[in-house]
Amino acid sequence: MTRQLGPEASRPTRRTRHPSTRPTGPLPTRPTEPRPLTPLPALLALLCALSALSALFVLNAPGARAAEGDPVVSLSKKEAGKGGAITVSGSGWRPDALLMLLICGQSTPERGVIGGTNSCANADGRAVTTDKKGAFSKKLPVSEPPKPCPCVVHVVTVTGEQELVDAVFTVAGHPTADLPRQSGDGRLAVLATTSLEGDSSLLTWFGAPPARRLVLTVGNPGSAPVTDPVFEIGTAHGVYAPQWEERPWRGTVPPGGRARIELPVELSAGAHGDYQVSLRYGDKVLAEQPWGVGRPWGVTLFWILLCVVVPAAVFRIGMAVVDKVRPRPAGAHRMRRPNAAPTATSSVSTNPDTTASKAISKATTNATTSAATAALPWFTPDSAPSENRPRPTTKGQA
Repeated sequence: MTRQLGPEASRPTRRTRHPSTRPTGPLPTRPTEPRPLTPLPALLALLCALSALSALFVLNAPGARAAEGDPVVSLSKKEAGKGGAITVSGSGWRPDALLMLLICGQSTPERGVIGGTNSCANADGRAVTTDKKGAFSKKLPVSEPPKPCPCVVHVVTVTGEQELVDAVFTVAGHPTADLPRQSGDGRLAVLATTSLEGDSSLLTWFGAPPARRLVLTVGNPGSAPVTDPVFEIGTAHGVYAPQWEERPWRGTVPPGGRARIELPVELSAGAHGDYQVSLRYGDKVLAEQPWGVGRPWGVTLFWILLCVVVPAAVFRIGMAVVDKVRPRPAGAHRMRRPNAAPTATSSVSTNPDTTASKAISKATTNATTSAATAALPWFTPDSAPSENRPRPTTKGQA
């Protein structure tokens, strides 16, 4: 007869150990073999520390920028009348960059300043330098531009890579007109070789700014006329990037027509060496022309003469001062003049003998007369007056 077991009987029973039977003391441990040391973790840690340190130096550098972004310009007022003032603030510019602030007419941020800086109030513009973080704040007087509104506050860099921002601004009381019709069919192309015309003057030899005229012939292959184009002339020296300056040209180039254009080019004072003159219209460089400028040898000659004449003059003045202040030797006296004749009284000694005294006096007088006669060349020995010569008698005198 089998015994029926319940569900509890099918479960495995847990063996329990009496506390008295548990071993006491530390448990035995298995001996572990020492791991070989590898230099890879140490090298990784060292590289991470160096990269973090270099990043810290870069972020703390005075000219570093945390993030490159587009420059921003903000205005304290969007509208003001002539005679007022607004505050122009900006950020995101290059550190220590020189900026020019202008109020320009016939301009929008989308199309830029139409006509170049000729549409701006240049006389009332202001210059400002950004700080180490690329920010600035400058008060700008409100003046009426030569062109009608719409107007903008034109902020542009003066040196280095060109950056510009146009902020919308309204000059109260200034006339408003529509912008010129934009035509994308008018374009210019150079048809002949460019050249630099003009000669250097004598002043250039002494350091005056060299000046030339860039002459070229352009044509309009488009279907729309090009009116009053604004060119840009850049001058580059050596490996430096060209410095661009606006050169407006007055005139119209009709479709299929051509025009001869002369634009002035001027370098800085004392410039010499090999220069590259470039002409740009829009975003396209039309022509490039080399220009070799001679050294201003007049400036070198001037400095050479200055280095020779000034030390010589200082030496002469110093020697004159030394001659005046040097001590004289004891007993020094002035020499008598050679033409000074001794007097009769100084050479005649007192003698009681009157005859001898008269003879000596007469001999001294004759010697003095002979010396005076020798000192006067316009007298001849025969015509010289003498006491021994008999006086001429007059008629009727016995």
